[in-house]
Amino acid sequence: MIDVFYTKTFLKKFSKLNPLLQEEVYEKIELFRMRENHQKLKVHKLKKPFEGKYAFSVNYKIRVIFTYGEKDRNRVYLLTVGTHDQVYR
Repeated sequence: MIDVFYTKTFLKKFSKLNPLLQEEVYEKIELFRMRENHQKLKVHKLKKPFEGKYAFSVNYKIRVIFTYGEKDRNRVYLLTVGTHDQVYR
């Protein structure tokens, strides 16, 4: 199972989401912790200028950007959450 850590930026963006969306994000994070759900969540590697980062879908509009730990791919750091336009700028 993947250990998830939250950055200050992620927590700040998360706190600005409406409560129903926060609940949906939390549910998807729990699914994400099990690797067999990664295809369902559309986990994918990002290209420049986000090289080394990954994303997964919460729903049609909302994405979570994350990185793996340097030495341990069972450690994930959630960097930000928001719409496609918000997280990819």
